Amino acid sequence: MTLEIYPNIYLLEIPLPNNPLRALNSYIVKSDEKNLIIDTGFNRIECEKALMKGLKDLNISFGSTYLFVTHLHSDHSGLAGALNRMGIKIYTGKTDGNMVNQMGTEKYWRRFDEFKMLFDLEKDNISFNDHPGYKYSPKKPIEFTPLNEGDILTIGNYNFEVVFIPGHTPGHLGLYEREHKLFFCGDHILDSITPNISFWGFDEDILGIYFNSLNKVYNYDIDFVFPSHRNIIKNHKKRIDELLDHHSKRLDEIKGIIKNDKLSVRDIASKMHWDLKYDNWETFPSPQKWFASGEAMSHLEHLVYTGEVEKSMENGILYYKSKY
Repeated sequence: MTLEIYPNIYLLEIPLPNNPLRALNSYIVKSDEKNLIIDTGFNRIECEKALMKGLKDLNISFGSTYLFVTHLHSDHSGLAGALNRMGIKIYTGKTDGNMVNQMGTEKYWRRFDEFKMLFDLEKDNISFNDHPGYKYSPKKPIEFTPLNEGDILTIGNYNFEVVFIPGHTPGHLGLYEREHKLFFCGDHILDSITPNISFWGFDEDILGIYFNSLNKVYNYDIDFVFPSHRNIIKNHKKRIDELLDHHSKRLDEIKGIIKNDKLSVRDIASKMHWDLKYDNWETFPSPQKWFASGEAMSHLEHLVYTGEVEKSMENGILYYKSKY
């Protein structure tokens, strides 16, 4: 079902079967000359059928249509390859575009074997084989046109300015329409759920980077934030304040867990509170253990960066403990 949410801007819900996110908000901007799709859904038949039906209902011509991929995750980029082969030009950031193409290779996913050891997830005997990023990402290289901060995509009466908002992924982009006060934010700001801020490597404090990106858009003049999941947001400042408070409480929770004990990432994640339907860590599906451990790791590394937590390595496993 497509719903016009603003003049010539349509919301198309793409189902994400058997996934806690439930659906992706794909946005379609129409004009007489060009059209723009924002994000696609997984590379799976249910998503493709929903997207194709929505485009057909709106009489979208592929030859006059662009796709903007906000970031690399497969629920956003999964069908980019299929649309590319249909003649649609694909825009995204250079960083995440390169990573999307790497996700189609076994080499990219072998690093998860390293993370499994590092995080102490060997205890759970999990693999990346049922990870949605592995299962539903594009499988062939895509010809992306890279965008940079400040670039403009003009569709009809809308001039969308590219905004660099890393954190949820290293190269996440959004689109800001200053005149109409609209912001397409991907997974940067979500309502009723919180974006997963995961670990991407030791070179940078990704949680701190996410905080900076939230603060960057805080004072933007915005009437409507169009996120990739759940509800349209009408008060972005209030929601950003709530997200910052959420992560502050997360950091306090983790410091409490490791106040007296040196623990692995997996053991810390297993003691954290998660708003999931599962009774305990043992019943978490493998993908949720990956996501939970990745989020625990980003918070732990932030605490290392701020000097509040120390880490050590034993037998290839990382351990963290509060300094205070």
